[in-house]
Amino acid sequence: MVIFRPSRFADLPGIEKLINESAAQVSTLPADRDKLGEKIDQSCRSFAGDESMAGKERYLFVLEDTESKEILGTSGIDACAGNGAPFYNYRLDELIHSSQQLGVFNKVPILYMTHELTGSPLLCSLTISPRYRKTEYFDLLSRSRFLFMGQHRERFQSRIIVEIQGKQGDNGDSPFWDSLGRHFFDMDFATADYYSGIKSKTFIAEMMPPHPIYVNLLTKDAQDAIAQPHSAARDNCQFLNREGFRMGRYIDIFDGGPTLEADLDNLTTVKSTKTKQVKLSDNQTGLQYLMCNTLFEDFRATLANVTDGMGDLLRLKRSTAEAILVSEGDNVQFAPL
Repeated sequence: MVIFRPSRFADLPGIEKLINESAAQVSTLPADRDKLGEKIDQSCRSFAGDESMAGKERYLFVLEDTESKEILGTSGIDACAGNGAPFYNYRLDELIHSSQQLGVFNKVPILYMTHELTGSPLLCSLTISPRYRKTEYFDLLSRSRFLFMGQHRERFQSRIIVEIQGKQGDNGDSPFWDSLGRHFFDMDFATADYYSGIKSKTFIAEMMPPHPIYVNLLTKDAQDAIAQPHSAARDNCQFLNREGFRMGRYIDIFDGGPTLEADLDNLTTVKSTKTKQVKLSDNQTGLQYLMCNTLFEDFRATLANVTDGMGDLLRLKRSTAEAILVSEGDNVQFAPL
């Protein structure tokens, strides 16, 4: 059985393996054992209610095969984007350049550096083993976060955001970074992205010009990369669109990738979630659903075949109930695939 649960230190080797298999670099999962260990530690302390994490909670989850103990994927939530520091993006806007004398009226695209999204819940750290990417386990890995957030609504602001990795060349370079950021940093894109993962984006604001950036002064490749996802992230973009996320006015300050936004209460998963009481059974038939318990620190989710009939009771196979730490009479939440 495959379950979704909070990460722990024993998962570190499995997560490292996933990072090495990933087609796209995930900046919030640095390929550095010590920094990755810090991410897991921050998650463990956030789930444990450590007061030092107040206002900067970070929740990291894993997808685990309970038989082989293999880690199949990771996904995360930063409860407050920026984690106590400003969270920087570029905001897409326009300026009007006109001259009545010359009969000229032009709308010129502009990028403004901003930290308006600071404090919004940020989806992050999504990676999955390539052999499970186009399966129902991708839904389990990503959408279980929405079940968790919907249950613990008081912990999260309404507007959720997710940064999608931006367009890159065949050699891994970022045309957006090369045309803009690299002029102010003596480092290539991979190095800058690495530092943003192990530190924060604050150092960008310290080095980048605070003035508006005229998009038409960037290279053609950089302009074409604005708000465009990495080829390996397109499926995730489509999935998020179906869930209710839309492209807003913000892009990533490193690679120009899109920042998607949604209202937590309007997410498809949250709106379709039901709560029922468990009746243990030896059989399990019916349609497949996302299924989770109603715990916090011991949150568990899985895929389960159940029949959603009339009444407040739901028959659940004993082995499934055990996997998600549920006993007879407990409540479960579930949403259709």
